[in-house]
Amino acid sequence: MTKKEFFARGNECFFLDDPKGMAGYCREHWPENCAKIIQAADRVCRNEFLFDLPHDLEMTLEPVCFGEGCQIDWEYCPHGDPEFTYQFNRHRYFISLGQAYQLTGDEKYARQFFCLLTDWIQRIKHTPESEKTAWRILEAGFRGEYWVKAIRYFADSPLLTDEIVDQFYRCLKEHGEYIIQMHSPYRYISNWGVLENHGLFEIGIAMPDEEERKRYTSIALEHLEIQARMQILGDGVQWEQSPMYHNEVLHCFEDVLILAFRNGIQVPEAILQAVKKMAYVNLSWRKPDGHEFMMGDSDDMDIQDYTGVAAYLFKDPVLKFGGRPVLGFESLWDVGLCGSKEYEAMEAKEPEALSAALEDSGNYYLRSSWEKDGNVLHFHCGTMGAGHGHSDKLHVDLVIGGEDILTDSGRYSYAVDKGRFDFKDPKAHNTITVDGKDFTVCKDSWECTKLCQPVKQLHKFTEQYEFIQGGHLGYMEEPGGVFVNRKVLWIKPDLYIIMDELYTGDRHSYEQYWNFSEKGRLELSDPAQVRPPKLPGLDQAANPDPTLHKADGKAGGSGEDQGGNGGGEDQGRNGCGHEGGLGTPPVQTALFTAGDGAAKFFFMTPGIQAELAQGKVSRHYNQWEARPVVKVSAKGDGFVSLLTVIQGGEAGKLSEKLPDCTVEKLPVKSALKGIYYPPSMAEGVKIRLEGKEYVVIICHQEVNSPTDLEEVDGCLGYGNVIVFEPSKSRKAGTVMCW
Repeated sequence: MTKKEFFARGNECFFLDDPKGMAGYCREHWPENCAKIIQAADRVCRNEFLFDLPHDLEMTLEPVCFGEGCQIDWEYCPHGDPEFTYQFNRHRYFISLGQAYQLTGDEKYARQFFCLLTDWIQRIKHTPESEKTAWRILEAGFRGEYWVKAIRYFADSPLLTDEIVDQFYRCLKEHGEYIIQMHSPYRYISNWGVLENHGLFEIGIAMPDEEERKRYTSIALEHLEIQARMQILGDGVQWEQSPMYHNEVLHCFEDVLILAFRNGIQVPEAILQAVKKMAYVNLSWRKPDGHEFMMGDSDDMDIQDYTGVAAYLFKDPVLKFGGRPVLGFESLWDVGLCGSKEYEAMEAKEPEALSAALEDSGNYYLRSSWEKDGNVLHFHCGTMGAGHGHSDKLHVDLVIGGEDILTDSGRYSYAVDKGRFDFKDPKAHNTITVDGKDFTVCKDSWECTKLCQPVKQLHKFTEQYEFIQGGHLGYMEEPGGVFVNRKVLWIKPDLYIIMDELYTGDRHSYEQYWNFSEKGRLELSDPAQVRPPKLPGLDQAANPDPTLHKADGKAGGSGEDQGGNGGGEDQGRNGCGHEGGLGTPPVQTALFTAGDGAAKFFFMTPGIQAELAQGKVSRHYNQWEARPVVKVSAKGDGFVSLLTVIQGGEAGKLSEKLPDCTVEKLPVKSALKGIYYPPSMAEGVKIRLEGKEYVVIICHQEVNSPTDLEEVDGCLGYGNVIVFEPSKSRKAGTVMCW
């Protein structure tokens, strides 16, 4: 294969339409990125390898230096970490050399590219042994992209000879045949399959021979269509529940679409639909700073470019809103100069909806605005997502005023001996455990010996309030079985009520974790002895027996007198299953401040203990920092509930402290029978904030039988979760859950 034959087809069939024009566009719009790429390429020219670019999947902190003129050890494995070996052999840095070459015209980058390329081809042969390291099939898929892109950066270099092109062409075909040979049903569901077949498609596009080109691209599209149908859930989320891998898969599909459109290749409708839905998911889980939530094995990564490329492909102004005004540095090199200018000229349209319910994956996003100082709460009640998923059932993330308040743990490492479980286990997430046990049990970095079935439930979004809930069956094998349920009520814009319900017939201890961002300051108050309101006519300290009580102070009986609701049964030691009686339980608060965001947590459940702990968070691979954690502990017989009220700060308007907010637990009354329900059946809460008052009723079970209404502080309604604004009306309220 000669150089002339290989490059016979013009740039219009590939990513680069005008390399010199693209370099000038980058210097105009992204000078800092240009400098960073040239710096990275200069390191490679010295045989120093550091993975610190935004799209390096496994970043490293220190460069590995082989020395100038020294032979490269392509299977080098520093500190026993094979992830370096894998990433090293993906050759993403070939792209950096090519971009630096176009930006500077310096032949030293071409010389180093040809030197590394031919050295690898000549010395690293495809064998069963090398398939475990440099020739691992996933890396072959990556090289399908990186090699095909890189070689065209150097098409005009006088150092590129027919001999080099022939070696490159033959090895590229070897990659294509290897990817085809390795196909299996596993590839249909694993992200590996998408990465490999997208590499095969790009290899096919590079083939000068039309018959070879058609064979490779047809096989790749056949596989990619099935993968799109299997891997992308109905709501558009890639099934592994990791935004970072979702976007890696999205990038692969976007590359395929760019090349298919430019080469007149028809793409199956299933792929087109999947790509567009995946891009819209990026809008849903986009944080105010344009980054993704660190769910599962994800880093703190900017996702605007992935959305922007999709906007260009589908000519979609709403997706353009989720991208940048101009395409980012890396995306520009994929779309080309004409495409980048076309994208820049597109209008951007703000999405009509703020909040999103991605019901198939079990991800919910409650959003106050699309501004940079907005609030977003993320709640997860869905499948784990296999190896890249974490033990995060019922986890919540919280952003207030554009600042991280509650966060996921990130991933840190794929090596068990480096503390992988510290980032995968439930305690690293904002969720609940029972008796100190994990509801999902990891066997190693990727497999589990125990999984946990989510129980998805209905949600409701209204103009003033939004409500979501979900549960799981991870503790049903425990004595008495424990069903864990979490209700989340958002009173816009700054109040969040989180009610955790633990349904069981036995005695257990519970641990509730609140993992805060490492970028702020946390203060936990000393327990304040706050006496909860007494039920009328009842000495709570002297009467731990939690039967229903008449409003006139006489104990109620059982059966029809109480509506057949079982109120005469023993509901636990103090009516909600908690130890400590109904005397004077402590109520603690936690205040977290970070930049223009702040949140105060009111831990309202009697008998709980809140304490400070230290956790870990990893925003980038191989890096972690300490972060503050509040651990809330409770014990009880039978049903237990944990009520937390979160007051957020008004974005951009915070003073020395948050506005005064008072939170009070109130008993729930049977309006028609004249009895009070124990907290194990229903609880009320009243919140006063900046001249507004809200009353909320939360029922843990059916309470209205045969005909009844619930009443709290004069507010009267029917429903499972009801919100009142007494200044407007004390009747009916807004029912968020029936």
